[in-house]
Amino acid sequence: MTERVDVRLGPRSYSVHIGAGLLESVGKIARELSLRGRCAIVTDSNVGRLYADRAANALREFEPLIVTVPAGEKSKSLAEAENVCEQMIATGLDRSSFVVALGGGVVGDLAGFVAAIYYRGIPYVQVPTTIIAQVDSAVGGKTGVNARGGKNLIGAFHQPRAVIADVVTLDSLPEREFNEGFAEIIKHAIIRDAEMFADLEKFDRANLAPLIARNVAIKAAIVSADEHETTGERALLNFGHTVGHAIENAAGYGRFLHGEAIALGIVAASDLSMRCAGLSREEHERILSRLAQFSLPTHLPDDISTDAIMAALRTDKKFAAGQVRFVLTSQIGSAFVSRDVTLAQIRDAVENLR
Repeated sequence: MTERVDVRLGPRSYSVHIGAGLLESVGKIARELSLRGRCAIVTDSNVGRLYADRAANALREFEPLIVTVPAGEKSKSLAEAENVCEQMIATGLDRSSFVVALGGGVVGDLAGFVAAIYYRGIPYVQVPTTIIAQVDSAVGGKTGVNARGGKNLIGAFHQPRAVIADVVTLDSLPEREFNEGFAEIIKHAIIRDAEMFADLEKFDRANLAPLIARNVAIKAAIVSADEHETTGERALLNFGHTVGHAIENAAGYGRFLHGEAIALGIVAASDLSMRCAGLSREEHERILSRLAQFSLPTHLPDDISTDAIMAALRTDKKFAAGQVRFVLTSQIGSAFVSRDVTLAQIRDAVENLR
């Protein structure tokens, strides 16, 4: 059974399709969207060997070009975006073409960014193959690459025409990559769905598709209310990300998977929520327990210095004029944006991660 969640953004609205065996439906959905011309399937060296040929066969009427980038966070760069664009130009793809992002969050962000800038913007379809991409990064239209100074500092809002989440692709994930996606699921539960947080304790992999759909619905509702992060609602999705991104940067991209760094950021945000928002010690411990349930880290290695993390935090997009917009929770199931959290308090929360 296929589940469908609509992201309602007026003329930029689109549907997220979630179910088993959807990879073979990519071409059919592209036709239904009236996409035309040729397409580029952007994938990475891990996902490509598993699924690129199947995706290309489903899209054969669009004469697909397969562009493969090295797997890993380092491919989220301007240099790799240029490389993808040059291959598309050399093969004759033009403004009537479209992009298919086949892979995890790195591929989705990179391919979406390429689609946003190629011929000043062409359509793209997200085909996420990791939990973290299916429940979070493939939905919402944030695209971009990293800079030396920080994560996702170069990018654009560019909504996909559709998201096609085939849960069968998740069966090929190594356990570590499977588990990292639950950092974003736990985040969604903390900020919006206390019942889902409780349900995770008895997680059954057989019910993965409904769980993903439930998370997509949370993300879709928030994005629909605040597409460009102007009213503050979409900022709630950054729970755990301010410190998490800084840890990812300070550790060197690739040491932690994105979800692992976000898990550490969630611990820090929960710690700050106890001190600044009245979160109970009991609920803080429940958050730690849920992260541990999915083998996500809750302690920071000693060799990553607090000074390096704080320096990286200053380059974060959520840091402006010496002030951080920090997302806190007073109880599991709700969150709010605070401008009252100080750098000294964040430093203490980072130290407490040890």
